[in-house]
Amino acid sequence: MKKTLLEIVQYILNDLDSDSVNSISDTAESEQVASIVRSSYEKLIANRNWPHLRKLFQLEHVGDLTKPNYLRAPEGLKELTFFKYECQKQDGKLLQQDVIYMYPDEFLRYISSRNQNNVNVSTVVDFGGSKLLISNDHSPRYWTTFDDEYIVTDSYDSAVDDVLQKSKTQCVGYIHPTWVHNDTFIPNLPVEAFPALINEALSAASLRLKQLPDQKAEQDAQRQQRWLARKAWRLEGGIRYENYGRKGRK
Repeated sequence: MKKTLLEIVQYILNDLDSDSVNSISDTAESEQVASIVRSSYEKLIANRNWPHLRKLFQLEHVGDLTKPNYLRAPEGLKELTFFKYECQKQDGKLLQQDVIYMYPDEFLRYISSRNQNNVNVSTVVDFGGSKLLISNDHSPRYWTTFDDEYIVTDSYDSAVDDVLQKSKTQCVGYIHPTWVHNDTFIPNLPVEAFPALINEALSAASLRLKQLPDQKAEQDAQRQQRWLARKAWRLEGGIRYENYGRKGRK
């Protein structure tokens, strides 16, 4: 069963034989425990890509005419796993085309082979001052990032748009959840992960506040972490393995 932040704090305080509280702000100790719960929660969120945090979203529009092939990752993006961009075929039909990731060095070698004197090649200056040779006559096919914030594509279609558009992106990725530090906040975790959160926080609180390691809580937390690592996906088909018997790039 899911619990509010206050309920988790109350449970931990009771286990530590501390004073009971009606709010996480009632005592200095309850405030410390609430902070420990948050820290434990952040660690749980960070140590795996939780299925419930996988979202369909759009990249942010940069709106800088000097960087027409740039998009920005939305706030809280943990990992981008899938990226499509709308393109227009010669018959006028619109479709979403896969934009394939390239490592920065591969991307730079790829675009550097272009002739900057061609009319279909634009010179775009990156934030660091480097010049990038970007095709301006078709929608993006490849992307990379140099700073883990901006998405840089190999091309854009200047006949359609001056810059890449947010409305034409289609992405799947993991979005980091927000934390609200109040009594009624319910940590954004699956119900089966709450025992791990509570035991992680209890173990840390026992050591920090009482200077006594809680071996039972620590053992329970480790066991639950191992179980959660095996049972991550709630819906069938969450994990897809590479089929090495097929040809072609995925």
